[in-house]
Amino acid sequence: MYASRADVTRALVTARVEKDVSWAKIAAVVGRSKEWTTAACLGQMAFEPHEAQALIALLGLQAGAQPWLCSIPSKGTLEGGAPSDPLIYRWYEIVSVYGPAIKELIHEEFGDGIMSAIDFRMHIEREPDPAGDRVNVRISGKFLPYKPF
Repeated sequence: MYASRADVTRALVTARVEKDVSWAKIAAVVGRSKEWTTAACLGQMAFEPHEAQALIALLGLQAGAQPWLCSIPSKGTLEGGAPSDPLIYRWYEIVSVYGPAIKELIHEEFGDGIMSAIDFRMHIEREPDPAGDRVNVRISGKFLPYKPF
């Protein structure tokens, strides 16, 4: 039995590694993008019941995982200050270095508001390059203007 979403996440990741199942394969079975599905498997999104059932069947998880997989998670759960994982730290670094410029450019183009992380799309793919393959990440979030009241 699972006592928390963290328990389900650990069991899911363990089963994925033991069964050598890619995130793309899991996404295909679930019926969502690999980016969203991976975030959901890592505890950042809530699955629909039929998606959770497909995931449980694919990885051989206990049925008790479904309520946790379908529950609304606490998002953005990186612990501590700056992350220590080098890849995640580079994202932190991008936002730290370029965040103010991104903010200024979005405000100049759209006005006073934010880019949604709720109405949001992301796609990650390999970009071949003679000097070494590149990581191509496309993100798109709905613009939400601040409204005076």
